[in-house]
Amino acid sequence: MDRDLPFDTRELAAAHIDHDASQVELVLPRDRDSHSPCDDRQAMNTNELTRSLTTLFSELIDGAKAPVGGNFVLNSGDPGLLASLDKLSAADASGSVHGGATIAAHAQHVRYGLSLMNRWATKGGNPFADAKWDEAWKTPAVNDAQWAEIHAGLADEAHRWLEALGATRDVSAVELSGMIGSIVHLAYHVGAIRQIAASARGPRDDQVRS
Repeated sequence: MDRDLPFDTRELAAAHIDHDASQVELVLPRDRDSHSPCDDRQAMNTNELTRSLTTLFSELIDGAKAPVGGNFVLNSGDPGLLASLDKLSAADASGSVHGGATIAAHAQHVRYGLSLMNRWATKGGNPFADAKWDEAWKTPAVNDAQWAEIHAGLADEAHRWLEALGATRDVSAVELSGMIGSIVHLAYHVGAIRQIAASARGPRDDQVRS
């Protein structure tokens, strides 16, 4: 990350991640009929937020392309998630640590979560009501064809959601939280994948600034 932020993002992440955190779920937007105190039904428009949303999401999936000091999440020159996954073989994607989820399972999980966000963006309603989050986590070792299908599917859903983030729309507070949450959720899994496979990691800060 190139910018100095007024808070420690590691502490922010730790506050919201379970200690068995290979299985983090994106759970927003929730049913509009919910009586949660966070369910503010007053509509707001995303017009002033689309640039920020697309900038952050694009950086995570397609890389930090701005000069040093101009990126927000990744270090300059980091290729982002999709290009990082290009470096991994099916055998690499079948790897895990300490009995946790495989890289393929993380990728499939993110793909599935983004597919739900894309359904919401195009059809509305609450696609999360019948979500089957546990299916992705059952992804074990994969062969070349399986890994290629997961990777391509993730890229498709990610770029569709990037386009959706760039479209202005009227949303509730809960829906906006879901949109922002999709970026946070992605960032977590980028980090989780990179903890498993060193070859998927981006440049360190000292490498960028040296």
